[in-house]
Amino acid sequence: MGSFRGHALPGTFFIIMGFWWCTKGILKYVYKKQTKTCYLSSKTLLRRAEIWEGVVVIIMAFTGMVGEQFTSGGPFLTLYKDGQWYLLLEWHHTTMYFFFGLQGVAQILCFTTNLFPLSLSKLMLSNAIFVESFIFFNHTHGREMLDIFVHQLLVFTTIVAGLVTFMEFLMKTNVLLEVLRSSLIILQGTWFWQISFVLYPLSGRPTWNLSDIENKMFLTMCFSWHYGSIFVVIGTIYAFITWLVKSRHRKVCISEVGLLKNVEREQESEEEV
Repeated sequence: MGSFRGHALPGTFFIIMGFWWCTKGILKYVYKKQTKTCYLSSKTLLRRAEIWEGVVVIIMAFTGMVGEQFTSGGPFLTLYKDGQWYLLLEWHHTTMYFFFGLQGVAQILCFTTNLFPLSLSKLMLSNAIFVESFIFFNHTHGREMLDIFVHQLLVFTTIVAGLVTFMEFLMKTNVLLEVLRSSLIILQGTWFWQISFVLYPLSGRPTWNLSDIENKMFLTMCFSWHYGSIFVVIGTIYAFITWLVKSRHRKVCISEVGLLKNVEREQESEEEV
């Protein structure tokens, strides 16, 4: 993870999963509102989507662990070497990915068997985020001021995301908590990308002064811009899904009314005969 790609990879994972969770939560909420007049949802389809979500999370976690351990400069599963701990930062990141992988396994088990409550996947996600917070809180000893600060913002985001996810576990279905948790997950992802550009600027780009207080002040504002932009995008997604579902329900309802009229006409003709 000590590179541009190493921070961009988990950032991409978090952005993908955050937008998926946001879209799924909004879609279920809008469908539930519309089913007062028309019923259009499939529990089987939703269950399959949850299972595939767990598979994708496991693939992402496994990719991250392999990338941390077996790419050039990785520890290759060596924890202790030459009388000292070996590449502990890479082991930190591997541990983070491992707990998200456990959440993916729990999700698959919850939706393929009846042995566990469905809420277990939310609890495991909360645990994974709290472990991520704990790891990054103890991740920046002896570094430059700006390096520590950008990771502190990441710790702040993960702690709040973990608390929201745990509240979601306790309260079960709550679309506002789902959207809030999704927005914080997306924020983690975009901030990982921001950290990449700050600490490992691409070739030809100017490097950041990691001890400049004005850079810290700018990144504080930049962090807020990230979050504000995310809510603008989420609002756009909500508006689009609402329009899409309403238009589709309208067509389904019209077709259902047409079928009912045809059935009534057939019954009337049979009675006349």
